[in-house]
Amino acid sequence: MGKNRYENDRETNVSTKVSASKTTAKIKDAVFIYTGAISTGELAKSLNVQPSDIIKFLFLQGKMITINTILDDELIGLVCLQFGYDFKKKNIVAAENFEDVEIHDDPSKLKSRPPVVTIMGHVDHGKTTLIDSIRNSNLVAGEAGGISQEIGAYQKEIKGQKITFIDTPGHEAFTEMRSRGASVTDVVVLIVAADDGVMPQTIEAIDHAKSANVPIIVAINKIDKPGADPSRVKTELMQHDIIVEEFGGENICVEISAKQKTNIDGLLEAILLVSEMKELKANPDRYALGTVLEASLDRNEGPKATLLVQNGTLKEGDFLVVGTSYGKARRMTNEFKKTVSIATPSTPVSVIGLAEVPAAGDRFMAFSDESEAREIALKRKQIKEAKEKNKSSAASLEDLFNLANNGDVQTLNIIVKADSTGSAEAVKGSLEKLNSDKVKLNVIRATSGAITESDVLLASASKAIIYGFNVRPDARTRAKAEEEKVEIRLHNIIYALLEEIEAAMKGMLKKELTEQITGQAEIRKLFKVSSVGTVAGCMVTDGVMKNEQPVRLIRAGVVVYTGKLASLQRGKDLAKEVKAGFECGMLIENYNDIKEGDIIEGYEMVEMK
Repeated sequence: MGKNRYENDRETNVSTKVSASKTTAKIKDAVFIYTGAISTGELAKSLNVQPSDIIKFLFLQGKMITINTILDDELIGLVCLQFGYDFKKKNIVAAENFEDVEIHDDPSKLKSRPPVVTIMGHVDHGKTTLIDSIRNSNLVAGEAGGISQEIGAYQKEIKGQKITFIDTPGHEAFTEMRSRGASVTDVVVLIVAADDGVMPQTIEAIDHAKSANVPIIVAINKIDKPGADPSRVKTELMQHDIIVEEFGGENICVEISAKQKTNIDGLLEAILLVSEMKELKANPDRYALGTVLEASLDRNEGPKATLLVQNGTLKEGDFLVVGTSYGKARRMTNEFKKTVSIATPSTPVSVIGLAEVPAAGDRFMAFSDESEAREIALKRKQIKEAKEKNKSSAASLEDLFNLANNGDVQTLNIIVKADSTGSAEAVKGSLEKLNSDKVKLNVIRATSGAITESDVLLASASKAIIYGFNVRPDARTRAKAEEEKVEIRLHNIIYALLEEIEAAMKGMLKKELTEQITGQAEIRKLFKVSSVGTVAGCMVTDGVMKNEQPVRLIRAGVVVYTGKLASLQRGKDLAKEVKAGFECGMLIENYNDIKEGDIIEGYEMVEMK
């Protein structure tokens, strides 16, 4: 493509130079100096030691590695100190680590950009209705159960200025999605229902906004409803360090009715005021950098992602590295599904042309050259796979340790397929929170897309249940599931899915076993039988003794042996059981050291509900 609008920035800004990184390592004055990713073998060669020495040392530290394992900085430091070297990593950001690139734009190139506003709050407090009022749209009608289940991004021009809105789901299951929303936003609008007050997800939203160091504007909604009490809401918010201006604080508070469109203009003016104070700027004349808000697999168009451009300008035809994959922005559309050719800073667009579905929250960067994008994507994928391999090995060892120390733990394997990566991630996160000391939920796959035969085969091999969220299997997949005896459960409301899983967990719990004494017998005579051992001539004194049941031998009140009855006889005949008041002969399995006067106590383990 030759030089484009990005080239000068790349040549003058070392931290954003686009080239695949090369691993370098050397020892100078007893200091190991390195850049890039280092494997065990490479580190051993640099330190002039055997790889087995490093592997053994780290094994003793509880780390399972191989010669090809990519070591993190902490492990590299441990190894260096063990073998007598100090260590130092050169802080050079490679192109494949563009999440860490610090933008040092020429101040003369910076221009004002629209604020990105995230609307947060408890479920059913009116977030999507507020978006409807601002956009004059009707998003709520299309939502299952009246609940937002994907991140939506919308742009609105107000008094000649654009504002980008992100509508985050309010159900508690989507905590991580709300957290991602806060990480890309400039202003948070915290919506609280005047008749309901501060609720659990309200508090979570406050925590996310605070952790992202984002200013909060309070929107007290539903002031038109009976029982509305804005003063109570303001007082409750003070308990969470949100103090409105009326009470001498810094948080702007606007009382609205999203349904009646009351004072919406006042809220928008407050957003513009806070944004103006932040002096939001970006360089539109450089490559595009941003974040994936949502991604899914469209049956007709293939992988599709909603991207938020945070800096630079994304143009149709640009090559993209998104997460660990690359592609080309073949077509871009806005929230109205209208095709657009460019996306400037703070603009959300839906992009088609990616090689695979990225993960919601992935960072992306645009490039002018396809081979460059492919090379960087490949490098990112290799680094991710190495990290995941190390992580999964450690997790497996930890799981094995836990299982060994908790013999009563049961595992339920689950495969989650959803209509989007955000939903899959949310369902997975919610399921993992349901783990208890009795049942471990193991989500072995959580991806977007239809339920396929591949999923069924994986479920069959791992004895897993498939949960579909807003997706359905086709007839062929259903037939395969029946053949493999794999259960597929389908839902479109997340709390219904979670309730079903909780019920399944309760059903899986091992019933508590308690010991129940069935009877006792006193040994009154001993008979030596060469072929079988010592037979005890007994009188059953209490309850009933049963053949082949667990027994314990008690001598002077002390248990001297615990085992099993090998034989129970009445006269010369074998008996299934002998009740109190009757004589019998007993043979204890693999034990002959019995004496007259000993007590044989029979018991059994009974399941308690």
